[in-house]
Amino acid sequence: MKPIVEAIAIFLLHDVLGNVLSTLLIALAGWLLRRVARQHRSLNMPHVGIWPTLIAVTLRSAGKPISVGPRAHVVVRRFVDGDSVEELTDLLHRAYADHAAAGRVFFASYQSARDTAHRLGNGECWVALRGKALVGTVTVMAPYGVPEGYPAPAGAGSFWQLAVDPEYRGTGLGQRLLALAEERIAALGSAQVVIDTSAEAVDLVGWYRRRGYVPVGSWRWGVTNYESVVLLKELTPDGRGR
Repeated sequence: MKPIVEAIAIFLLHDVLGNVLSTLLIALAGWLLRRVARQHRSLNMPHVGIWPTLIAVTLRSAGKPISVGPRAHVVVRRFVDGDSVEELTDLLHRAYADHAAAGRVFFASYQSARDTAHRLGNGECWVALRGKALVGTVTVMAPYGVPEGYPAPAGAGSFWQLAVDPEYRGTGLGQRLLALAEERIAALGSAQVVIDTSAEAVDLVGWYRRRGYVPVGSWRWGVTNYESVVLLKELTPDGRGR
C-alpha cells in the first residue's frame, strides 16, 4: 500500500509543479511579447518578423546588444544640419529623468531646445541612431574652457550631454559613446579628460571610476541642485586610459 501512496504523491507533486511552471512560462511570454511590440515601434521596422525581434529582445534582456535586420544596428555620427534639436532635447530629458525623480536635478533633465543648441554648438556633438530613432548622444570639446577655480588642469578636454535612451541601457552604447568621446578628445590634442557629475549619483560615479576616472575636487554649478564631483582621466594619444 505504501508504494502506491508514494506514487500518487509524486504524481500530484509533478502535476502541481507543472502547473506552476506553465503559469510562469505564460507570464514570461506575455512580458516578452509586450517588449516585442515596443521594440517594433522604436525600431520603426515593420518588415522585421516577430521571431527575430523576439530573439533580439530576449538577448537584450540577458544584457547583450540587440542586432536584428540590416537597419537594426546603431550608427554613430556627427550631428548635422537638418537633425532635430528638439528630438535631442527630448532624449536628454528621458535619459536624465531618473536622476530628477531621485532629487538630482541635472541641467540636461530640464534644459530647453535653445539650451541644447547652445551646448552642442560649443563642441562636437555626436548622435547614435538605430534606424531613424535617436538613442544616444555625447558632445566633446578640447581644450575645455573652465571657470576660474574649477579643479581641472590646463588643456584638458571634456564631454557633456552623454545620454542613452532608457530603452537601450545595458547594450554597451554608453561605453561606446564614452570611448568615442575619449578618442576625439585625444585626437583634438588633449592628454587628459575632465568631467563632473552629481556626487550623490553613486552608481554613475562608480561607473566612471571603473573606467579610469579619479576624483580631483568638487564644484557647484548654478543650474543644478547638487554638488558635483570633478573626475579626471589620463589619456594616451589613441584615446585609451593610462
